[in-house]
Amino acid sequence: MTVTPPRAGAEGGAGGVAGGEVGDVSGGTGDGTAGYTVSGMGGSMVGATAGGTNGHTVGGASANPVGATAGGTGGHTVGGASGGPAGGTVAGTGGGAIARTGSGRRDRAPGAVGGGAPAGPVPLPAARTAPPAPPHPDDPPSSRFLAKAALVTVALSIAGALLGLGRDQALAHLFGAGSETDAFLVAWTVPEFASTLLIEDGLAFILIPAFSMAVARRAQGAPGDPVRALVASTLPRLSLAFVAACALLIVGAPYLVEGLAPGLPDPQLAVDCTRLTATCVLGFGFAGYCSAVLRAHRRFVAPAVIYVAYNTGIITAMFVLGGHWGVRSAALGVALGSGLMVAAQAPSVWRQLRRKKVTQDAGGVEEARPMDLSLVTTVLLFALCRQSQVLIERFLASSLPAGAISHLNYAQKVAQMPMVLSLMLCTVTFPVVAQAIAEGDTERARTRVERDLALVSCTVLLGTAVVVACAPQMIQLLFQRGAFNAHDTAATASVMRVYALGLLGHTLVGALVRSYFSGGRPTWYPLFAMTAGIIATSWIGALTVGSWGVLGIAAANALGITISAALLLYGMGPRSVPIRTREVLAELSKPVRAALVAAVAGGLCASRMDSPLLGLLAGGTAVTVVFALLAWALGVQGFAPALRSLTQRLPHVRFR
Repeated sequence: MTVTPPRAGAEGGAGGVAGGEVGDVSGGTGDGTAGYTVSGMGGSMVGATAGGTNGHTVGGASANPVGATAGGTGGHTVGGASGGPAGGTVAGTGGGAIARTGSGRRDRAPGAVGGGAPAGPVPLPAARTAPPAPPHPDDPPSSRFLAKAALVTVALSIAGALLGLGRDQALAHLFGAGSETDAFLVAWTVPEFASTLLIEDGLAFILIPAFSMAVARRAQGAPGDPVRALVASTLPRLSLAFVAACALLIVGAPYLVEGLAPGLPDPQLAVDCTRLTATCVLGFGFAGYCSAVLRAHRRFVAPAVIYVAYNTGIITAMFVLGGHWGVRSAALGVALGSGLMVAAQAPSVWRQLRRKKVTQDAGGVEEARPMDLSLVTTVLLFALCRQSQVLIERFLASSLPAGAISHLNYAQKVAQMPMVLSLMLCTVTFPVVAQAIAEGDTERARTRVERDLALVSCTVLLGTAVVVACAPQMIQLLFQRGAFNAHDTAATASVMRVYALGLLGHTLVGALVRSYFSGGRPTWYPLFAMTAGIIATSWIGALTVGSWGVLGIAAANALGITISAALLLYGMGPRSVPIRTREVLAELSKPVRAALVAAVAGGLCASRMDSPLLGLLAGGTAVTVVFALLAWALGVQGFAPALRSLTQRLPHVRFR
């Protein structure tokens, strides 16, 4: 078969590039076995495939061109000129047109050089099926990749969480739940805040979208290396900020301890521990920066392993130095562990920064956006406000008998494990939502967010039911040994059950706030929602701590975070991803009902066993079975496809 175009040359080059490089597949046509049409950029493109097994049709660069291509691996592009009414211009060497072949190679289509000279018939090669092109490292992630990333992240997070439990077990075994542990836990406020601001929420919400944009611009062939340029412009300034914050905390440690816990019996021990833990600001800052770089490059293993390294450092320091330094050894372990977090990621970051940039046509490269100071401000203020719940709890508990802060801490650490694991999915899908919002595809973003909400809510509610049903057995197995006695077990289990009532709120806040900040634009609404919850926590805690003690503090936490979650859910439409709020709430009510019944059934089974291990097994099994049956009967969206949702074909990814 031949095609006889009226012109050849430069205008054909434009058509070839527009159709061959930027077009979207829009359907099959022609008499070939697997022909398909590709439309170019701008205007109405019409093409046809004739003959051949794998012919490709490519349109021109603007208004209403008509062109045709036939044949297989040669992939010669025939595109219309700008404004051409009919017929095609053969992409010529002089026009610089490049057509992508069926096998993934790039060839220049034969044609005349210059403009206006008529061209003769162009013979096209025989059609044949070509193997698919290998995926490029910067292509959008496939569903299989998302599944593997989520599973690896969850597995390593579980390992880190188990080591975190081992860390708390070692702390309870070596130092009990008395005044010495209370002093360390006041100093523990520093790494808790630093991890939220620099690793988990604050810095991640700013840097991941920024590095994702830089990676995309590098893949598009932007001048220089946008990733290295972003590192050069941000890392020195952030390093100075980390050093300044670390120095300020060391100098101001006495005032910080006095403000956090004015009723401590041994404030000097808390000051010493605070000065040691303050050094983690440097380690956490660099660790969070490395995590943002790697996640933007779709590298999730090293960022997920950081808490394994961190808790390993703390546990080692306590057992090696605990006999001489006492609880100060745990504070020194925080500093050591933060350094290990950086060391675990540094080799991977170095490999990504040394990658050779992709050389492509830079004509369609999006301009780099400067980092918005108002975005940084809103993100950091939100993270600070969210973490201030811990400050309120410890401030109120400092006036209670010794051990109250420790009971709150142990209960919170165990109860929050279901929330931490359920939010791992949002960690992986955060760049997907950000990409959809950046492209203006709100439907794609809405679908992803609604799926995430259904899945994480179902997961955390199952975990909540287990925590409520089996709290005494869990605490006894984890902590009741050494200086941690039966009284501490009973007090911690009671607090943990009340804490668990707010797990759904904590999970929804963690999932929803990513949608607010995924567009890389400042918004003050999340800060407003979180501030309202903090005010509620403060007032409820102050009113109930006198009569209910630590239980009143835990209840205030649960109610306050639930208020914040409700406000964030209410504001999703006009201020973030426009999800269907009523449908989401109706769907959330199903696993809530299942969890309530399952918790009662599991608690009855667990209480009938004398052994804590058998009680935990019986209660956990009963909760799981009852929850699964009720979720199936109610048609819970996030339960049946919980595993399948990670491997099914998603609408926003390409397959090769």
